[in-house]
Amino acid sequence: MKKHIIAFMLLITLCATTLGGCTIETPDEVANNADSQSASFESSTSSDDAQYFDAEDGDASAGMSDEDYEKYLSDANTYNAEDGELDSYLTTTVPDGMPAPVEWQDVAIDTSVTHTCTLTIECSKIFDNMDDFTTDKLSILPSDGVIYATRTVTFYAGESPFDVLLRETQNNRIHMEYNMVPLYNSNYIEGINNIYATDCGNLSGWMYSVNGWFPNYGCSRYLLSDGDAVVFHYTCDLGRDFGVTWTQ
Repeated sequence: MKKHIIAFMLLITLCATTLGGCTIETPDEVANNADSQSASFESSTSSDDAQYFDAEDGDASAGMSDEDYEKYLSDANTYNAEDGELDSYLTTTVPDGMPAPVEWQDVAIDTSVTHTCTLTIECSKIFDNMDDFTTDKLSILPSDGVIYATRTVTFYAGESPFDVLLRETQNNRIHMEYNMVPLYNSNYIEGINNIYATDCGNLSGWMYSVNGWFPNYGCSRYLLSDGDAVVFHYTCDLGRDFGVTWTQ
Protein backbone atom coordinates (compact mmCIF):
# COMPACT_ATOMS: atom_id res chain seq x y z
CA MET A 1 0.00 0.00 0.00
CA LYS A 2 2.80 2.42 0.86
CA LYS A 3 4.45 1.92 -2.54
CA HIS A 4 1.11 2.60 -4.19
CA ILE A 5 0.67 5.87 -2.25
CA ILE A 6 4.19 7.04 -3.19
CA ALA A 7 3.55 6.27 -6.84
CA PHE A 8 0.24 8.11 -6.66
CA MET A 9 1.74 11.22 -5.08
CA LEU A 10 4.33 11.43 -7.85
CA LEU A 11 1.23 11.78 -10.06
CA ILE A 12 -0.57 14.12 -7.65
CA THR A 13 -1.06 16.81 -10.27
CA LEU A 14 -3.12 14.45 -12.40
CA CYS A 15 -5.70 16.41 -14.33
CA ALA A 16 -8.91 14.97 -15.71
CA THR A 17 -9.50 16.98 -18.90
CA THR A 18 -8.94 15.55 -22.37
CA LEU A 19 -8.20 18.83 -24.15
CA GLY A 20 -5.55 18.19 -26.77
CA GLY A 21 -2.27 19.89 -27.50
CA CYS A 22 0.12 22.06 -25.56
CA THR A 23 2.16 25.15 -26.44
CA ILE A 24 5.94 24.84 -26.78
CA GLU A 25 8.39 27.73 -26.59
CA THR A 26 12.14 27.86 -26.74
CA PRO A 27 14.19 27.90 -23.51
CA ASP A 28 15.25 31.51 -24.13
CA GLU A 29 11.64 32.59 -24.53
CA VAL A 30 10.68 30.77 -21.36
CA ALA A 31 13.47 32.41 -19.38
CA ASN A 32 12.62 35.86 -20.73
CA ASN A 33 8.95 35.39 -19.90
CA ALA A 34 9.77 34.30 -16.35
CA ASP A 35 12.16 37.21 -15.80
CA SER A 36 9.45 39.65 -16.89
CA GLN A 37 7.18 38.65 -14.00
CA SER A 38 7.30 41.14 -11.13
CA ALA A 39 5.42 39.49 -8.26
CA SER A 40 7.22 37.15 -5.84
CA PHE A 41 6.22 33.58 -5.03
CA GLU A 42 6.08 34.44 -1.34
CA SER A 43 3.18 36.80 -1.97
CA SER A 44 1.09 33.89 -3.25
CA THR A 45 1.46 31.89 -0.07
CA SER A 46 0.49 34.50 2.48
CA SER A 47 -2.47 33.82 4.74
CA ASP A 48 -4.26 36.78 3.20
CA ASP A 49 -4.60 34.83 -0.07
CA ALA A 50 -6.02 31.72 1.57
CA GLN A 51 -9.70 30.99 1.65
CA TYR A 52 -10.52 29.27 4.96
CA PHE A 53 -12.55 26.10 5.18
CA ASP A 54 -15.03 25.05 7.81
CA ALA A 55 -13.93 21.69 9.17
CA GLU A 56 -17.53 20.56 9.57
CA ASP A 57 -18.93 20.96 6.08
CA GLY A 58 -16.10 22.07 3.78
CA ASP A 59 -17.60 25.51 3.17
CA ALA A 60 -15.31 28.52 3.06
CA SER A 61 -15.18 30.40 6.34
CA ALA A 62 -13.30 33.49 7.45
CA GLY A 63 -13.89 32.61 11.09
CA MET A 64 -10.57 30.78 11.57
CA SER A 65 -7.56 32.69 12.84
CA ASP A 66 -4.31 32.44 10.88
CA GLU A 67 -2.83 30.27 13.63
CA ASP A 68 -5.81 27.91 13.64
CA TYR A 69 -5.81 27.67 9.87
CA GLU A 70 -2.10 26.83 9.81
CA LYS A 71 -2.75 23.99 12.24
CA TYR A 72 -5.72 22.88 10.20
CA LEU A 73 -3.57 22.83 7.05
CA SER A 74 -0.86 20.86 8.82
CA ASP A 75 -3.41 18.21 9.77
CA ALA A 76 -4.98 18.20 6.30
CA ASN A 77 -1.59 17.82 4.61
CA THR A 78 -0.76 14.75 6.70
CA TYR A 79 -1.56 11.50 4.95
CA ASN A 80 -1.48 7.96 6.30
CA ALA A 81 -0.17 5.38 3.85
CA GLU A 82 -2.64 2.87 5.27
CA ASP A 83 -5.74 4.99 4.62
CA GLY A 84 -8.40 3.03 2.78
CA GLU A 85 -9.28 3.77 -0.82
CA LEU A 86 -12.24 6.12 -1.21
CA ASP A 87 -13.24 5.61 -4.81
CA SER A 88 -12.67 3.61 -7.97
CA TYR A 89 -9.86 5.96 -9.03
CA LEU A 90 -7.65 5.01 -6.05
CA THR A 91 -8.22 8.24 -4.13
CA THR A 92 -7.64 7.74 -0.42
CA THR A 93 -9.81 9.37 2.24
CA VAL A 94 -10.09 13.14 1.86
CA PRO A 95 -9.22 15.02 5.08
CA ASP A 96 -12.15 16.26 7.14
CA GLY A 97 -13.44 19.62 5.95
CA MET A 98 -11.70 19.54 2.57
CA PRO A 99 -13.68 19.28 -0.69
CA ALA A 100 -14.16 15.83 -2.18
CA PRO A 101 -13.12 15.25 -5.80
CA VAL A 102 -15.51 15.56 -8.70
CA GLU A 103 -15.31 13.70 -11.98
CA TRP A 104 -14.58 15.91 -14.97
CA GLN A 105 -17.02 14.05 -17.21
CA ASP A 106 -19.88 14.81 -14.81
CA VAL A 107 -19.22 18.56 -14.53
CA ALA A 108 -20.78 21.01 -16.98
CA ILE A 109 -18.70 24.16 -17.45
CA ASP A 110 -20.94 27.23 -17.52
CA THR A 111 -19.26 29.92 -19.61
CA SER A 112 -21.99 32.39 -18.68
CA VAL A 113 -20.75 32.48 -15.05
CA THR A 114 -17.26 33.77 -14.30
CA HIS A 115 -15.20 33.85 -11.12
CA THR A 116 -11.63 34.78 -10.25
CA CYS A 117 -8.76 32.99 -8.56
CA THR A 118 -5.05 33.58 -8.27
CA LEU A 119 -2.53 31.38 -10.07
CA THR A 120 1.18 30.90 -9.40
CA ILE A 121 3.68 28.49 -10.97
CA GLU A 122 6.97 28.14 -9.11
CA CYS A 123 10.00 25.86 -8.80
CA SER A 124 12.00 27.56 -6.02
CA LYS A 125 12.74 24.34 -4.10
CA ILE A 126 15.18 23.40 -6.85
CA PHE A 127 17.59 25.98 -5.42
CA ASP A 128 17.79 23.91 -2.21
CA ASN A 129 18.68 20.83 -4.25
CA MET A 130 20.97 22.09 -6.99
CA ASP A 131 23.26 19.06 -6.73
CA ASP A 132 20.35 16.92 -7.96
CA PHE A 133 19.17 19.23 -10.73
CA THR A 134 19.79 18.31 -14.36
CA THR A 135 22.75 20.49 -15.34
CA ASP A 136 21.73 20.95 -18.96
CA LYS A 137 18.56 22.74 -17.79
CA LEU A 138 20.26 25.45 -15.75
CA SER A 139 19.67 27.94 -18.54
CA ILE A 140 15.88 27.60 -18.29
CA LEU A 141 15.68 27.77 -14.49
CA PRO A 142 14.20 31.20 -13.58
CA SER A 143 16.56 33.16 -11.36
CA ASP A 144 13.84 33.65 -8.73
CA GLY A 145 12.17 30.26 -9.16
CA VAL A 146 9.00 31.90 -10.49
CA ILE A 147 7.69 30.65 -13.83
CA TYR A 148 4.34 32.44 -13.65
CA ALA A 149 4.12 35.17 -11.04
CA THR A 150 0.98 35.40 -8.93
CA ARG A 151 -1.86 37.09 -10.72
CA THR A 152 -5.63 37.12 -10.61
CA VAL A 153 -7.23 35.24 -13.49
CA THR A 154 -10.80 34.61 -14.57
CA PHE A 155 -12.31 31.14 -14.80
CA TYR A 156 -15.73 29.71 -15.61
CA ALA A 157 -18.05 28.00 -13.15
CA GLY A 158 -17.26 24.29 -13.13
CA GLU A 159 -13.59 24.63 -14.05
CA SER A 160 -10.62 23.10 -12.27
CA PRO A 161 -7.03 24.16 -11.50
CA PHE A 162 -5.98 22.23 -14.59
CA ASP A 163 -8.33 24.23 -16.81
CA VAL A 164 -6.79 27.43 -15.48
CA LEU A 165 -3.24 26.10 -15.83
CA LEU A 166 -3.79 24.97 -19.42
CA ARG A 167 -5.38 28.24 -20.52
CA GLU A 168 -2.81 30.50 -18.82
CA THR A 169 0.24 28.57 -20.05
CA GLN A 170 -1.12 28.61 -23.59
CA ASN A 171 -2.02 32.30 -23.43
CA ASN A 172 1.42 33.19 -22.07
CA ARG A 173 3.38 30.83 -24.32
CA ILE A 174 4.75 28.80 -21.43
CA HIS A 175 5.61 25.19 -22.17
CA MET A 176 3.32 22.66 -20.45
CA GLU A 177 3.06 18.94 -21.19
CA TYR A 178 0.58 16.48 -19.76
CA ASN A 179 -0.57 12.92 -20.31
CA MET A 180 -3.86 11.13 -19.70
CA VAL A 181 -3.76 8.34 -17.07
CA PRO A 182 -7.07 6.45 -17.12
CA LEU A 183 -6.28 4.64 -13.85
CA TYR A 184 -6.78 7.95 -12.03
CA ASN A 185 -9.30 9.40 -14.50
CA SER A 186 -6.86 12.25 -14.89
CA ASN A 187 -3.99 13.73 -16.85
CA TYR A 188 -0.48 13.80 -15.41
CA ILE A 189 1.48 17.05 -15.53
CA GLU A 190 4.76 15.88 -17.01
CA GLY A 191 6.56 19.20 -17.29
CA ILE A 192 6.19 22.96 -17.11
CA ASN A 193 8.74 25.41 -18.49
CA ASN A 194 10.61 22.34 -19.80
CA ILE A 195 11.25 21.21 -16.21
CA TYR A 196 10.02 17.64 -15.81
CA ALA A 197 9.45 15.10 -13.06
CA THR A 198 12.75 13.55 -11.83
CA ASP A 199 14.78 16.48 -13.19
CA CYS A 200 15.75 17.20 -9.57
CA GLY A 201 15.89 13.71 -8.08
CA ASN A 202 13.72 10.60 -8.15
CA LEU A 203 11.06 12.15 -5.89
CA SER A 204 10.74 15.41 -7.80
CA GLY A 205 7.78 16.49 -9.88
CA TRP A 206 4.83 18.86 -10.12
CA MET A 207 2.19 19.21 -7.38
CA TYR A 208 -0.60 21.69 -6.82
CA SER A 209 -2.17 23.35 -3.82
CA VAL A 210 -5.38 25.29 -3.31
CA ASN A 211 -5.45 27.72 -0.39
CA GLY A 212 -2.43 25.96 1.09
CA TRP A 213 -3.87 22.44 0.92
CA PHE A 214 -2.25 19.78 -1.25
CA PRO A 215 -5.18 17.60 -2.37
CA ASN A 216 -4.75 13.85 -2.60
CA TYR A 217 -6.38 13.75 -6.03
CA GLY A 218 -5.69 15.21 -9.46
CA CYS A 219 -6.08 18.87 -10.21
CA SER A 220 -8.83 18.38 -12.79
CA ARG A 221 -10.94 16.68 -10.13
CA TYR A 222 -10.85 19.78 -7.92
CA LEU A 223 -13.83 22.09 -8.42
CA LEU A 224 -12.64 25.68 -8.08
CA SER A 225 -14.46 28.29 -6.00
CA ASP A 226 -14.39 32.05 -6.35
CA GLY A 227 -11.36 33.53 -4.60
CA ASP A 228 -9.25 30.36 -4.50
CA ALA A 229 -5.46 30.64 -4.45
CA VAL A 230 -3.95 28.03 -6.78
CA VAL A 231 -0.23 27.26 -6.86
CA PHE A 232 1.59 24.70 -8.99
CA HIS A 233 4.78 23.77 -7.15
CA TYR A 234 7.81 21.77 -8.17
CA THR A 235 8.66 19.43 -5.29
CA CYS A 236 12.03 17.78 -4.87
CA ASP A 237 10.94 15.42 -2.08
CA LEU A 238 7.43 14.10 -2.75
CA GLY A 239 5.86 17.18 -1.19
CA ARG A 240 7.69 16.93 2.13
CA ASP A 241 9.58 20.13 1.25
CA PHE A 242 6.16 21.86 1.30
CA GLY A 243 5.01 20.39 4.59
CA VAL A 244 3.17 17.36 3.24
CA THR A 245 3.70 14.58 5.80
CA TRP A 246 3.55 10.82 5.30
CA THR A 247 2.85 8.50 8.19
CA GLN A 248 2.78 4.70 8.45
